[in-house]
Amino acid sequence: MLRLCSVLVLLLLPNLAGADIRGIVRVIDADTIDVGGIRIRLHAIDAPEIGQSCKTEQGLPFACGAWVTGQVRAMYEGRQVTCQPRDTDRHGRTVAKCAVAGSDMGAEIVAAGLAFAYRKYGMDYDLDEKSAYVADRGLHGVRVQSPAQFRQTRANGRIPPDPACRIKGNISPNGYIFHMPGQDFYERTGINEARGERWFCSAAQARQAGWRPARR
Repeated sequence: MLRLCSVLVLLLLPNLAGADIRGIVRVIDADTIDVGGIRIRLHAIDAPEIGQSCKTEQGLPFACGAWVTGQVRAMYEGRQVTCQPRDTDRHGRTVAKCAVAGSDMGAEIVAAGLAFAYRKYGMDYDLDEKSAYVADRGLHGVRVQSPAQFRQTRANGRIPPDPACRIKGNISPNGYIFHMPGQDFYERTGINEARGERWFCSAAQARQAGWRPARR
């Protein structure tokens, strides 16, 4: 009897581990949703971060991260979804393929040009991205840094956490120097707040804190 129970438990465990998640969608960003309090990262797609900017073909700044989030929210917010868990990422989020009204969310989002196929984690949406690229849909009609590169650059302290405070207060052998957007060393300068370096919202604020402007 004990042996029979053990076999039944082993048979049931895979089903429990891979149980579908069902509920109402709350959109966090273009590749992340909440369903019933569970944070879900959509499998094999990657979208711009909410604070990420792109440029139009004319070179004008474009808040593409906020835009794609708004588009995905309009498509799915408040709708019933079924998600099939695949994995757990390093942030503790459930990685899953999700469907609304029988349609794969990942496929629809990538096909609309609102995210890219994340080929590092699967080729599921490779053709969806290619069709969006050919048609210049969504992000394929603007100049956009890959979300993965953007996250790496931000992690290196090169992208401001607050877009309104973009001045870099760097500490170097030459002293406390601040770099304004457009200056020669702005892009390559990273801010390490653990060393006392800072982001400033204005040149006056930087000067008041004891930083001097970079010469070029």
